[in-house]
Amino acid sequence: MTTSSTDGPDGAPVPGKDPQGEERDRLQEAVLREQVAYLIKAMGGPEYAAAVWSEDGRRVEYLYRPDHVLARDEHWRDVADLLGAERLDDERSQRQRGLTVLRVTTDDTTTVPDILARVDRELGVGKATPDHIMFVTGPGRLCPAVEPEEPGADPAPYPGITSDLGAGTEVFVSVVDTGWWPPCGTDPATSWLAGVDGDPETIDLDHIHPYAGHGTFIAGVVRTQAPAARIRVEGFLPTGGAAYESDMVVQLGEALEHSPDIISLSAGCPTRGEVPLLSFEVFWEQRLRHQKGTVLVAAAGNDGHRRPFWPAAFPWAVSVGAIDRDGERADFSNFGSWVDVYALGTGLVNAYPTGTFYCHEPPNVGDQRDFTGIARWSGTSFSTPLVSGLIAARMSQHGISARKAADQLLVEAAAAGRRGVGPILYPAN
Repeated sequence: MTTSSTDGPDGAPVPGKDPQGEERDRLQEAVLREQVAYLIKAMGGPEYAAAVWSEDGRRVEYLYRPDHVLARDEHWRDVADLLGAERLDDERSQRQRGLTVLRVTTDDTTTVPDILARVDRELGVGKATPDHIMFVTGPGRLCPAVEPEEPGADPAPYPGITSDLGAGTEVFVSVVDTGWWPPCGTDPATSWLAGVDGDPETIDLDHIHPYAGHGTFIAGVVRTQAPAARIRVEGFLPTGGAAYESDMVVQLGEALEHSPDIISLSAGCPTRGEVPLLSFEVFWEQRLRHQKGTVLVAAAGNDGHRRPFWPAAFPWAVSVGAIDRDGERADFSNFGSWVDVYALGTGLVNAYPTGTFYCHEPPNVGDQRDFTGIARWSGTSFSTPLVSGLIAARMSQHGISARKAADQLLVEAAAAGRRGVGPILYPAN
């Protein structure tokens, strides 16, 4: 008889081998490769984005900007002298005080990772880092964890709007994402988004692109928990839902100019050697820690493992993983001691552009999905704004800062935690 790779010599299944699990792994790898290919194309092609893969080729270690590295201001001359690098002098590249962007020379045999290995050996680990690419996707899983789905008979929104319609009064939430789809603010079907504003997102409604409407959906989730909150959706991730970390901190600095109480960030990335994002270390030191009371709430990512996802893994951020509707950790959610809290991240229903979306990822490539202002979506992208909304609600209910509200909620989440999951926050009634 013919045996498969999961069969023993006598045709019996080999213990520990799971054919269905292996098929899921193959599908996951296909999704990942499609995701990375789309992101690189959206960023402008291989000249503007590159990926470092794990040795087995099944996981992306990190994504980065070719021909560029980052260094602190106090280190850049040492790095430049060692590498013969050129400091970028355009206003935007050097706008984040304390951070320097350098252009390096690479070729077919010498890449940015090779150059950084030399810096590590001769100057020390972390003196220079990649200009990582941050995205609303987590390598290996979308963040969202699936492509948008037609909601079917699911109620909208889900979770429902809290009975405390004044929750979030006088609280300002900045959603740093793909931008805002204005028709959702006037559509009676998504009335909870009235008054939201932001950078308009450009969307072809006949062919809605991947990650379109992501920021609008997130704003809707915030509003379910804080119906009275002021929300502005910043269009900082319009290019395939991705941006260089050096650009992201500049854009976050621009968001801080509006003095938000809460920044909700459903984007991030893994890093080279799991070293913290240099740009965000500098951003914290130079900007965010001086903005008294402001809290950054960040998605923990969707790789389904414990590897840190930045900036969520910073101790000063509120990192949010995902649970399913049964209160179990979602299979896609990252986890570990660096994740502060878990919240509902599967099967959320909220605002989405009216139009047609064609699936890009296996096994649904080419499938047509038609939307009429509402979608169902999953990912830590959406558990994150749920927590942002709960923080906003607590602020207005008790007259306290975002930092104090977050701290109170995290204490309560720990008390409500579940074995095998961790601290949990549930939607308000």
